[in-house]
Amino acid sequence: MGLRTFISDHFIKDIVPYKPLKLTKPEKTLEIVSAWKGLEMIIADIIERFGLKNESCIEFGVEFGYSAVVFSNYFKSVTGVDTFEGDIHTENKAEHYLETSNRLAEYKNIVLVKSDYKDWIKRDNKRYDLAHVDIVHNYKETFECGLWAAQHSSCTIFHDTESFPEVRRAVKDIAAETGQKLYNYPYHYGLGILVDKKSIGKK
Repeated sequence: MGLRTFISDHFIKDIVPYKPLKLTKPEKTLEIVSAWKGLEMIIADIIERFGLKNESCIEFGVEFGYSAVVFSNYFKSVTGVDTFEGDIHTENKAEHYLETSNRLAEYKNIVLVKSDYKDWIKRDNKRYDLAHVDIVHNYKETFECGLWAAQHSSCTIFHDTESFPEVRRAVKDIAAETGQKLYNYPYHYGLGILVDKKSIGKK
């Protein structure tokens, strides 16, 4: 069974396909290789569609900073949490906090934190306008981090819903647990979009 058949039969039928009304290229992006490339075109659409405020964004899984810079175009404050040591699903296993910090130094509204998500969520009780989860692509970690994110933000997005079935399953279970509306954008390895229903249609 091909990937497209699997997605059609078991995934799309119980998740709303996300169809952006417009594609917008952010003013600032990084010229680096990133699996996230392409998704920057729908962030403005997500913000507008769901009436998100532009105060704060938190990101779990920064790696080299591509998505963090995208978010910096739209939010006054972006907090990026990462071990900066890679994981079983990344090609780079070397410590790269300093490298990423130097790369993002000019973006003054981005704050990088070298931390495991487990330690971070124990002490952070803030609420964010947008949360992005792109950590190790296992069910347990995605569910644990993603559930916290969904409970502490108006909208939570998850990368790799198409390329990692365990991410897809975790996102679906978080939607069931929280009662939030779930969308999926199937391109660029997939982006799951969880929205607090109270946030839909504010704009």
